[in-house]
Parts: sequence; C-alpha cells; structure tokens
Amino acid sequence: MTNPYRSWQADVGPSVLDRTQVAFVNLVYNIPFLKNSSNRLLKTTLGGWQLSGIISMMSGAPLNLGVNSHNVASIFPGGDVGNRPDLIGKISYPKTEVIDPKTGKVTGIQWADPAAFAAPAAGNWGTLGFDALRGPGRDNWNLALFKSFVISESRGSRFEFRAESFNTWNHTQFGGSGQNGAFSNNFGAGNQLQITNAFDPRVFQLGAKIIF
Repeated sequence: MTNPYRSWQADVGPSVLDRTQVAFVNLVYNIPFLKNSSNRLLKTTLGGWQLSGIISMMSGAPLNLGVNSHNVASIFPGGDVGNRPDLIGKISYPKTEVIDPKTGKVTGIQWADPAAFAAPAAGNWGTLGFDALRGPGRDNWNLALFKSFVISESRGSRFEFRAESFNTWNHTQFGGSGQNGAFSNNFGAGNQLQITNAFDPRVFQLGAKIIF
C-alpha cells in the first residue's frame, strides 16, 4: 500500500503480470520440396526437410513509477513501497535513443516522456495511478530446420541434423521492469524512464545425432 489515507484505492491498477495481448504459435511443417523426387541424390540431400518453430508475441507489461527522493512515504512503516509522482500531462512513449554527450554512444532508449510527470509537493502523495505505464512488448521467433538421413534401412541407422535460430529475424527486443531490471522506474533519477538493456540478438545453433 502506498497512500495509507486512501487505503487500497490508491493502488488499483493492472497486475504486473497483465498482458493486454498475447499470442503463442507452435508449428511443424514437412517441406514437400523434392520429397518424392526420382533423383536419389536430390531426394537425399534437399528433400524431406522439416520446419518447426515457436512464435511468441505479446504487448508490454505494466510498469509502476516511483519517486527517487525522500518523501512523505518514508515516514510510514513499509514506506519503501514508495510514493508516485503527479500526473501533469498525457503519458507518451517517444522511444528515442539516448546518447552520451561524452562518448557519442547510445546508452539507452527514452521509453516514456518525463514531461508528463512531476514530483509531488512536500508532504503530499502523487496522483499517478498504480502500474500506469506500459513497458515494451516482444515479437520473438525461434525456428528450426531438421532432417533425418537414412544410413541403413535394414539396421534402422540414421544421421539426424538440426539447425536452430533464436530471435530469427534479429528484432531488437527491449527489456522492461522485471526483465533483467532494464527499466529505470524512479522519477528524478539520471536515467529516468529509460530502457538500458535488451534481450539477446539472433543466435544460431547446430546439432547432429547418429543413431545406429
């Protein structure tokens, strides 16, 4: 609980696990290309491949914004839960790059605009609602190609090969609160409302197995 004078009413908002839109797709597709070719070499090397994948797409999770300073919340037991800032404008998400003026390197993404918020007056509780912001969503594709090469039909021996890719399209997928702690959710901090981390870029992986 943040504001003890308003009880639970001060903390009404979406759960941290809330995702407005979520889609998961699992697929297995037997590629028909040259699968029944009369050319044994083409059939063995290029035919009979299988494509599989796991696709996950979801909107961002709610984010709770606190105040990075000593405030009225610190005088109450459990005050570490913290106060929230005042909402003085429309919440917007510019998603612009933040560049270090000394090095010229990108240090993060300005996810939300700080101009929509202000520190509450001394002794007051902020007007911003609980979990009022939304973090970045994800669009992640993990795909794999698989083929089994027969070595001996009589003995049932075969060679299996698999090529896998994670984040296949190499989309930048920003991390948010609860995702590697990448979102700075303290209003007044130097990197306020910035995202400074992302999930892994595209990764390839090869695997092989001999069954005899």
